[in-house]
Formats: sequence, structure tokens, C-alpha cells
Amino acid sequence: MRVGLDYRTVGTSPQSGISRQVYALESALHGLPGIELERFTVAPLGDETRLQAHCPVWGCAKTAMHQPQNRLRFEAGFLPRALREQQIDLYISTFNMGLPLPPKPKGLRTVVLLHDLFQITLNNYHANRLKALIYKTSDRLSIAYAVHSADRVWTPSHYSADETARLFPKAAGKIRVLPNQVDGFCELAADLSARQLPKRYWLLVGTRELRKNVPFLVDAWRQARQQSPAVPELVLVGSLEHLPEVQRTLPGIRALSGVSDAELHALYRQASRLWQPSYAEGFGLPVIEALSVGTPVAVASGTSLDEITPPSAPRFSPTDGPALTQLMLSLGERTEDESPEQNRQWAQRFNHHAYRRRLAELIEELK
Repeated sequence: MRVGLDYRTVGTSPQSGISRQVYALESALHGLPGIELERFTVAPLGDETRLQAHCPVWGCAKTAMHQPQNRLRFEAGFLPRALREQQIDLYISTFNMGLPLPPKPKGLRTVVLLHDLFQITLNNYHANRLKALIYKTSDRLSIAYAVHSADRVWTPSHYSADETARLFPKAAGKIRVLPNQVDGFCELAADLSARQLPKRYWLLVGTRELRKNVPFLVDAWRQARQQSPAVPELVLVGSLEHLPEVQRTLPGIRALSGVSDAELHALYRQASRLWQPSYAEGFGLPVIEALSVGTPVAVASGTSLDEITPPSAPRFSPTDGPALTQLMLSLGERTEDESPEQNRQWAQRFNHHAYRRRLAELIEELK
């Protein structure tokens, strides 16, 4: 079977969570018997990517790959012909949309990897209202087309699967769950002494998106700190610019940017706990990364975090600030916690062995 893989996200943001899953999918497909894999993407003229993937003759800046006009040019003007010429049997789009527009090559089967639907159900950061409207309309049309035209829709969680079926009920029969691969860290943990971190701290990873609900958690943490010195300092991986101005200068809070994988590894290992307060989450990569090194977690309830987190882990409402403050006071005083080894064992259910087994089942279904 000749499989085509949409590689565009790798060019745009090679270290993103979505790109990590593209790498995982690519590696797993290479390991399956009888699979020949080809990459398809756009790239600037002269870029090294053109030696590794099928690209249109025209070039495109990496930062412009997902602009509507460039997507249309790729998905309608290039992709159908390229898939036909390469005799691709199965094409997998990897970023919620991006399937080839008609005419569909004869015999081609398609899959869309639908990480979540927040592009069309929630508000996102854009330069202005007009740009937000253009992108939301484009994304809605593109996702709807992908979901309805794909032979299968793969989602990383049952939560995302249920949301897809709720919004697109006619597609319910072709939705399958492929949990994300999270293998932990290959690199050794970095030396963080230059970061001058406190001996004891709580950690939160990702600050930009509104759905991460970071100001809500920071406010509860502020109140807990005022009531008890046992509540640790708070370290954010991201930028303070995404917080309300009054929260940026709170004593005991700091943000780290430009964090390498080795530094992130060390941050997880040294944290007393990871907090994930999202009110909307399609999977929750930081939770599994923290658990993979034995670090305990506390998560907001109501989305995919419910299913990827150990049942014994503390949970809280993403809207009840006073209850979260009380939980923080309780956890700040706690000296014993979940077994690090149990946390690591839980994370193993998302490793490359589990991912490859599930992918093999889904590919077999499409043969």
C-alpha cells in the first residue's frame, strides 16, 4: 500500500504538538509491513524540504503555508494530480483539514487526523475581527469538507470523537480513536541552575490559547498563596504577555520561554506537580509528559483530560475558583502523593508500542 502523508505542519512549526504526532505517524507507518510512504507539502524555493517531499513547482514561505489562498492552491491545484502521479492508495491529512479537493483520484482512500474542533467552536487569537472571521469561516468549511469526504476520521481522544459526532452526526460511523503517542524524553534532563528556579514549584505548560484557562488558575493560586506559605511558586512555560497585566508581576510567578526539550524534561522532573486547567482540551500532551517522568498532575474536568489522567489524580472544575483554591491549599500541605512509578506506568499506555498497535488496526481496516 502506498501511503501519502501531509507534511505541511512540520514546515510551519516543527516542534508543535501536531508536528510531533506527524513524526510519530511517519515512524509508525515506516515500521508497518507492506507500506511505502511518500510526503507531500509546500516549501520555499531552494528549501531542503523539497528533497524529502513532493512539492508544487511554486514556492511558499513557511509562515504562509496555512493561509487560505495557499491552501486552496495546494489542495486543489497540486495535490489531486500529485497523488494520482504517485499512485497513492491512502492519503492522510494531519491537521484537522487539508484533503485534496475534487476530482478525487480513482481508488484513493483518505483519512483526516482531527486533533480537536476548537478552531470552529472557540474564539482564537487573530490580529483583528475581520481576520478572525475569514479564518473561522475558512476553517469551518475546510473541516466540514474533510470530515464528510474522508473515508475515516481519526481523533486522539473519545472526547474529540464525541464532539465530532455531535457537530457532524452523519460522519459518526467513520470516526475512530487513535490516542496520541507520547514517548517521554530521549534527551537527558538539562541543568537548570542558570534559570534560578525555586527549590519547590508547581508547573504549567502553555499560556497562549484562551482555552488553556491560565488566568483562572493563576488567580486561584494567588489566593492560595495569600493563605498559606506551603503553596509553592508557579512556573509557566510560555509568556506572561498572555496573562492580564495585574497577574504578570505577582510575587512567586515566573514564565520561561525558549525552553529546549532537555530543559522541559528537567522542568517536569523537578516540579512538585503539573497543573492543567484547560476548559477545552483535545488530548493534553503535557499531562502524559509529566506522568512519564513520575511527576503528579492535577487537571480540570470535563474534556479529554478525564480519560488520559490516572483516576487517582486530583481533578477540579475549570470554572469554580474557590474550590480550586481549596484544592491548592490541600495539595500544598500534602507530603505524600501518587507513586512516581505508578505515574510512569500509566504513561506507558501512550508509548510507541501502543500507538503502533492501534495504527496497524486502523490501517488494516482501510485495506
